[in-house]
Amino acid sequence: MNSRVAVLLMAGLLAGAPSTGSAAVAAAAADCVVLLHGMARTHRSMRPMQTALQAAGYIVVNEGYPSRKHAIEKLAPLAIEAGLEGCKQQGAKGRIHFVTHSLGGILVRHYAAKTEIPRLGRVVMLAPPNQGSAAADKWRAVPGFGWLNGPAAFQLGKGDDSLPRRLSPPSFEFAVIAGDRSIDPITSAMLDNPDDGRVSVADTRLAGMRDFRVVHATHAFMMRNRGVIALTKSFLSTGQFGQRVGSE
Repeated sequence: MNSRVAVLLMAGLLAGAPSTGSAAVAAAAADCVVLLHGMARTHRSMRPMQTALQAAGYIVVNEGYPSRKHAIEKLAPLAIEAGLEGCKQQGAKGRIHFVTHSLGGILVRHYAAKTEIPRLGRVVMLAPPNQGSAAADKWRAVPGFGWLNGPAAFQLGKGDDSLPRRLSPPSFEFAVIAGDRSIDPITSAMLDNPDDGRVSVADTRLAGMRDFRVVHATHAFMMRNRGVIALTKSFLSTGQFGQRVGSE
C-alpha cells in the first residue's frame, strides 16, 4: 500500500469516529423528560418508562417525592423543581417534557398554573384524576385512608374541595392515557365504568387534550405497560399517539 492511499484511509477512519466532545454536545442538546410517580408509590414504579425513554435518546430524571406527607400545594413545587434541577444537573439544553402517573399529573397542572416552566415541552398524563375521583370521596371516611395515602388524597375527590376541578385547563401541550381494566372490584363499584380501579375513564379527560387513548391496563401498573410506553414515546416525539398498538 503506497503512502498516499494509507493517508486517505486513515483520514476516512478518523472522520467516521465520533469524538467525545461531539457526543457530549449531542447529549446536552437532547430533550429532558421528568417522570413523576403517583400517590403512595416511589420512583421505582417508573423505572420501565425511564429505561425506554433513555434508550430513545432522552435525558431522564425519575424524580421521587414524598406523596404521603404533604398536600398538593407543597408537593407540586417540591417534586417539579427537583425534576427541573435534575435536568439542569445533567446538562440538558433542549425542551423539558413530563410523563406523569395519577397524582403526578395534578402536580404538573397545579405548578404550571402558578409558575412558568422554562422550555416546557409536552406532557403525557397516565391515569390522571383530572375531574377528581369518586373513590376518594367514598374511601375518605374509612379509618386509615389518610394514613395510607396522605393529605393529598383528600384533595382528589369530586366535591367542592376537589383541587383538580378548581384548576383551569392547561395551556401546555398534553395528552392523556386512561386504563379500562380493574383488579379492584370494590373500588370499581364506586366509580363510573369503565375504570382502572382508581379513576374512571371519563374522569381522566380534560379540555384541551391534544390526544386521548384508552388502553386495557390497570391503574397500578399502567406505566409498565409496553403499549403505554410506546404511546408515550410517540407523543413526546410527534405530538400525537399515532396508530394503535397491540396491547391497547
